[in-house]
Amino acid sequence: MLHRNRRLIAVPLAVLTGTLALSSCGAKAGETTAGASGAQSCVDTSGDSVKVGFINSLSGTMAISETTVSESLKMAVDEINAAGGVMGKKLDVVAEDGASEPATFAEKAEKLVRQDCVAAVFGGWTSSSRKAMLPVFETNNSLLFYPVQYEGLESSPNIYYTGATTNQQIIPALDWLKEQGKSKIFLVGSDYVFPRTANKIINAYAKANGMTVVGEEYTPLGSTDFTTIANKVASSGADAVFNTLNGDSNVAFFRQYRSLGLSPETMPVVSVSIAEEEVSGVGVENLVGQYTAWDYYQTLDTPANTKFVADFKAAYGADRVTSDPMEAAYTSVYLWKAMVEKAGSFETDAVNEAADGVSFDAPEGTVVVDGDNNHITKTPRIGQVDSTGLINTVWSAPEPVEPDPYLKSYPWAAGIAG
Repeated sequence: MLHRNRRLIAVPLAVLTGTLALSSCGAKAGETTAGASGAQSCVDTSGDSVKVGFINSLSGTMAISETTVSESLKMAVDEINAAGGVMGKKLDVVAEDGASEPATFAEKAEKLVRQDCVAAVFGGWTSSSRKAMLPVFETNNSLLFYPVQYEGLESSPNIYYTGATTNQQIIPALDWLKEQGKSKIFLVGSDYVFPRTANKIINAYAKANGMTVVGEEYTPLGSTDFTTIANKVASSGADAVFNTLNGDSNVAFFRQYRSLGLSPETMPVVSVSIAEEEVSGVGVENLVGQYTAWDYYQTLDTPANTKFVADFKAAYGADRVTSDPMEAAYTSVYLWKAMVEKAGSFETDAVNEAADGVSFDAPEGTVVVDGDNNHITKTPRIGQVDSTGLINTVWSAPEPVEPDPYLKSYPWAAGIAG
């Protein structure tokens, strides 16, 4: 059963008021100086180990996706520890379950930072989980590494975004459709932050690029009746569908789509929330020939990816697959390690000062941190699902794309960021 409802409505900050009022756990031996925010760090670097936090949904709706991210994070930490740790210190993991609830993510993030005194936290998936945690990390001047593609229009000095932002996924997918001669697009999405924001951007892009949005439909998360929407798609005259549906809704949509005689040849679908982990849940037979937009696929032929895939299968099972969020999570741990070692410190302000230009030879290709917005360079790719359930690259950007979360380099996007 598939649950990729990664983009939920943000929790109001008022939910966090009680959480943020908790008192600090106090300074421990090691790095105890206050950061730029005035928050006092309790990270203990006096011994031969240092704590890091994982926060993933290990229960609830998102567990099917976030458990795999937790596994790739653990693999990265195990590798780093086997190679001597970070600045000679082994990493001790404190893992928390966000339980697919934004308020729980905020509560557990507060615990990790103030009680467990971790040096950095890795995780989160839905935009609502990230937005719920953001004030926790800013108030405490701590670091979160967030590994999932998202809707952009955000940056924080306390969050590093290692998944794609809009100009590294959605806009390249639209450019590719345009190159394929597709000018009439139907938008189908779940009724949450990510699809709504993505489609706002797509509408602006279409207007500026001679494309027409011939239909735009939303459905509540978990919807399984796509009779009306699929019929609207079929009769719309669209020559492509841009899909921002999340979770099990993809199963119902693609089945209904096929039942109407639609196909990748007649009306291809480009999806931005279906990766290798989801293909089997949606059904390979429903997705063969369809397209996805990501920055990483298991089938990438690079030495780093060959090792990554082999190591993951060795650790978790030969039948397991890797995916973009898993790879971005794995990469985030190594980027943090490189930042700490460049800074010569685990302290947040020092790490931030050192972050710009830090790189890592990731499975997706070399990535570089942009210290101005805490995003990383990424190489957009369009993939096509094959009969084995894997996704093969059919188009790739010629070089990594600099992150532009507020779309400042696109005149047609003026006003979208507010």
